[in-house]
Amino acid sequence: MTGTTYRIPILLAFFLAFLSLATVAAETPAETPPASASKAPPAHLASPRETLRTFLSAMNDIKRGDARRIQDALETLDLSQISAPVRREIGEKRAWMLLEIMDRTRKVNLKRVPKRPDGSEWTFARYDDGIIRLRRQEDGRWLFDASTIEQLPKIYDRVASRAPVKGLDDNADYLPWEIRLQRMMPEVLRHKTFLLENWRWAALLLVIVLGVLADWSVSRALRRFMRRWMRRNPGDYAAVADGENRLRPLGMVVMAGIWWAGINAIGLPELALLILLVAVKTLASLAAVWAAYRVVDIFAVWLRARAAATDNKIDDVLVPLITRSLKIFVTVVGLVFIADNLNIDITGLLAGLGLGGLAFALAAKDMVQNLFGSVTVLLDRTFTVGDWIVLDDVEGTVEHMGFRSTRIRTFYNSLVTIPNSRFITAKVDNMGARRYRRYKAHFGLAYDTPPARVEAFCEALRELVREHPYMRKDYFHIYLNDLGDSALSVLIYVFWQTPDWSTELRERHRFLLDCLRVARELGVEFAYPTQTLYLRNEDYEPPQPGQPPLSEAADHGREAARRVVQQTRQALGTE
Repeated sequence: MTGTTYRIPILLAFFLAFLSLATVAAETPAETPPASASKAPPAHLASPRETLRTFLSAMNDIKRGDARRIQDALETLDLSQISAPVRREIGEKRAWMLLEIMDRTRKVNLKRVPKRPDGSEWTFARYDDGIIRLRRQEDGRWLFDASTIEQLPKIYDRVASRAPVKGLDDNADYLPWEIRLQRMMPEVLRHKTFLLENWRWAALLLVIVLGVLADWSVSRALRRFMRRWMRRNPGDYAAVADGENRLRPLGMVVMAGIWWAGINAIGLPELALLILLVAVKTLASLAAVWAAYRVVDIFAVWLRARAAATDNKIDDVLVPLITRSLKIFVTVVGLVFIADNLNIDITGLLAGLGLGGLAFALAAKDMVQNLFGSVTVLLDRTFTVGDWIVLDDVEGTVEHMGFRSTRIRTFYNSLVTIPNSRFITAKVDNMGARRYRRYKAHFGLAYDTPPARVEAFCEALRELVREHPYMRKDYFHIYLNDLGDSALSVLIYVFWQTPDWSTELRERHRFLLDCLRVARELGVEFAYPTQTLYLRNEDYEPPQPGQPPLSEAADHGREAARRVVQQTRQALGTE
């Protein structure tokens, strides 16, 4: 892979990141509709006491290993002012900061928290760098308000060095890596020289270096793997474009994964996290889809090699269908994966598809018919790639079968595309499925050919059928069949057992040349279309001497026939 190709996904990822930022910046926070008089807020958020109880219960369960409760904890925080693409990541870290502040400043006694306070807000505690309070939302829920969420990092920096309140554990194993790293750093690295603390700059540089090294190592290992595989299977993988670097995107997936985890562990400010995390998520998603496409291509080459090794032609048709199905599946899953990583809500789109399902079904009627047509051809084995078929006025060799259409190469080398829906009801004559290829002809011999030579010629042709390797031996007919207007007609009715039309033409050529050689060897001449005119005198001519009287003609004819048959039997040795 060249350097330009390598940079394209990264540049595209950062472009989509800035595009997402512009979209988020252009959006205004949606106002929560006021709660109706008949709809009460959720019970676990109905008062400051219940909200605080829900938060502490969820966070303590997470400490004990139940990570699913993080969503319950996030429900108690007003995260409406945080950008959607990083809302969950920042929300989880602020939840742990809030818990740490509580553990290091005061022991919470839920009985002293008001159950039905007066007013719309209640202050939990005041600090030098901010206030932690709960505010009643317009829909009746009590949440830690947006200003509290914004002030949590400053409050935590001030109280992080304190010991926990008596009776609380100071175990940091359950804390996010951001908080753990910050607590481990010496004081000199906690100073903010430019935008970020010094330790965050060093950690960011380390994460970038680790990602690049991982990409280089994984790509190198995959390149060796592909080189060995192609060496073992030269016929299968030698034709793969960019063969050694075919799995190169997997290295980018690993690099993006390390960057993703590292950026989350560092704990960057919201704007920096928004830019970098969206870019890394996009890069990881694009690289994953790209890698999946490459894997599908390699799998398709493997399938084609296995299909070529079998005599069954059905698998030759299934390979491109399977490949296209996998790529469509990868595309759909990739789009959903990218939308999910960028926190794009696709529920509205899916709902729109549901409402427009009828219109979509009507528009896709032909597509569905074509799909069923291709399935019908595969199940019924009507034909396969390489067969010679006749469909109405189209005759040729099947060159490609797809989901929507089938392409037929005619004998004058044009390409006809036929929708698969026609194969559901159409009459298809599969000439390629014939077990035998028939040849029927009449050889005209000159009338002056003696009967013995005619018999010898017919027997010689029968022997040619027995000697030719592709000709059917158990069923053929070669006889003097008719006395034509200008020739003795010999019927030739034979079959070839050949796999394709080219072989049939070749064997027919050999057979006809041998027929000519046999005729020349036996002195048999083929007749030309001729006519002989006889002029007769209308005057009465008396019977010639030696001719039997008319009354004895029938007996004379029968006697002559008996002599001919007797001579033929003696010649053939049947008597």
